[in-house]
Amino acid sequence: MEIIVSWNINLDKVESFDMFTNYRTVGAFLLCVSAMQLQVSQSSNKGASMSGNAEVKTVDSVELNKYVGLWYEIAKIPNSFQKKCSRNTTATYVLRDDGRIDVINRCVESDGTVDEARGIARVVDTVTNSKLEVSFVRVLGLQLFWGDYWIIGLDCEYKYAVVGTPSRKYGWILSRTPTLSHEDLDKIFETLRFQGYDPKSFVFTEQR
Repeated sequence: MEIIVSWNINLDKVESFDMFTNYRTVGAFLLCVSAMQLQVSQSSNKGASMSGNAEVKTVDSVELNKYVGLWYEIAKIPNSFQKKCSRNTTATYVLRDDGRIDVINRCVESDGTVDEARGIARVVDTVTNSKLEVSFVRVLGLQLFWGDYWIIGLDCEYKYAVVGTPSRKYGWILSRTPTLSHEDLDKIFETLRFQGYDPKSFVFTEQR
């Protein structure tokens, strides 16, 4: 069953997503989502970690025509709206003529059921294209409840990405392939630590 829904919600200001826990009905928040450029806006202290109060930094620039396409979820911070996803979680992004991005999230539940949810992403920061919002709830032609989708890390060749939110409550590691090398994961974890995330809070996603 294909659902076209979107939500306009600030994930950082919501304590509970109980009303959105049915992935089939609402779909996962954009995995981000999308993308990891290791040219994060970092200070001269490149290896230092941010404090919990420091602001999350997005990457300097994202070429949307290179960013769209299929992404595999490698790992994520567990969340309520993806709790039914057991394996094979992916996100597909398609650039539209109006500059927005169609979002198709898929995953497989433990019983083998394939869930799919569709939404739309919009660019908030048009200078860098690294700050977006995504919505999965559509009512009477209006898209509601937009959530933050910040690209806080992006490989120079767009082969892997890290997506986060200002509060660091949510995070995703995405890849163009179902697996990543240890070398790439080490680079990603370094970026996460710099951004004030704890890599240990991420749980790996089964891809097969």
